[in-house]
Amino acid sequence: MLYDTTGKTYSRTRRPDPRIAETIWRALSAQLSVANIGAGAGAYEPAQTVVAVEPSSVMIAQRPPGAAAAVRGVAECLPVDTNAVDAALAVLTVHHWTDLERGISELVRIARRRVVILTWDHTVMREFWLLRDYLPAAAATDARLAVPLDKLTRLLPGLVEVLPVPVPADCTDGFGAAYWQRPHAYLDPEVRAGMSMLALTPPRSLAAGLQCLRSDLRTGTWRTRNHGLIDREELDTGYRLVVADL
Repeated sequence: MLYDTTGKTYSRTRRPDPRIAETIWRALSAQLSVANIGAGAGAYEPAQTVVAVEPSSVMIAQRPPGAAAAVRGVAECLPVDTNAVDAALAVLTVHHWTDLERGISELVRIARRRVVILTWDHTVMREFWLLRDYLPAAAATDARLAVPLDKLTRLLPGLVEVLPVPVPADCTDGFGAAYWQRPHAYLDPEVRAGMSMLALTPPRSLAAGLQCLRSDLRTGTWRTRNHGLIDREELDTGYRLVVADL
């Protein structure tokens, strides 16, 4: 199972960012019960979560004390009753599902009122400096993983809203574009291990680009090329919150 391998460092490198959490929780604030699907270690899980579904025992083992009860299962066949919760939540998980249509259908089945999905738009992400200038192989992996937003929104019934989720400069969650203003982090193998687009790209395909990044950081070339990012407080790298009112 993928996250039995790539998820081993999540409790160290993928700590929820409070500003992103606030965006997600705001979309769920009126929902009294939530099912967190593809819940992982429990990042961004709101207080009103009553059940978490996660296929990886490695990820479940990293859930904090007091977190909602977690059961092993997959999105395509949820062990949750129909209309059991007010809302279904899926955070950075739909790209790993084997059957997107069936998984979305399951979210809609179990939720009475709302479905909330955090995902990303590859057409924006591919312009991120790390992928554009250094790691084209990772950009190809990202393109393969990403679920097109138009496809996702077509599968969701009701009124669907897509909201941008900018990444803070000091983001505490080490997902793919989290270190847009802290480029040295991408040279750390443990950091890369927590990012699907890098962890799922063969290391040999990343080696030359990482060496080039290391050199550009040493010479100041990266800073010169990306001077417009230095004083930014946040950046839109393509992360999107999809909210469907059923």
